Amino acid sequence: MAERKINPLLKQVLELGPTLAFFFIYLRIRDDVFTFGGTEYSGFIVATLIFVPILLVAMAILWALTRKMSRMQVFTAFMVVFFGGLTAWFNNEAFFKMKTTIVYGVFAAILGFGLLRGTSYLEWIMGELLPMQREGWMILTRRLTAMFTALAVANEIIWRTQSTDLWVKLETFAFPAVMFLFLWGQIMVLQKYLIELPEKE
Repeated sequence: MAERKINPLLKQVLELGPTLAFFFIYLRIRDDVFTFGGTEYSGFIVATLIFVPILLVAMAILWALTRKMSRMQVFTAFMVVFFGGLTAWFNNEAFFKMKTTIVYGVFAAILGFGLLRGTSYLEWIMGELLPMQREGWMILTRRLTAMFTALAVANEIIWRTQSTDLWVKLETFAFPAVMFLFLWGQIMVLQKYLIELPEKE
């Protein structure tokens, strides 16, 4: 089924909105303690539980409008639901914080496995969106594998040594910004490998 086009601004709201919602909900209730079934839960854990359905609803709307969902989006959503559930079940914030490490680690492992086989899984995923010579894809894949690895290590160090407040801020703003700037910079650096498609008459 062909992908349907939607307003780019609406697409950004649906993709980024749940994370921002989690951030603001956390800020609002971070100092509160909630009791359910005789068990006390921190504001962070309650914010996590609210975040999960918000994310699923946003993804459902995005799919209904576009009839397309990337593998990365599906995997990330699964990890959020899975580790959000573990966080609530064990009443332990660490599970949700580890989720970011595992997501980045899995992405690095998948891309790294492809490199060991002499191929770029990144090209397989994004080749139609960004026509580029194979050499360019291999360079970008190696660098992105290194970046995912670095982010996984950074997240693991941060959540284990820093406050929850700092982790939430970095998770919401710093990590996505670093990834965006990295990808933008790489596309600029790898311009010579881009393939110009002939204009349609």
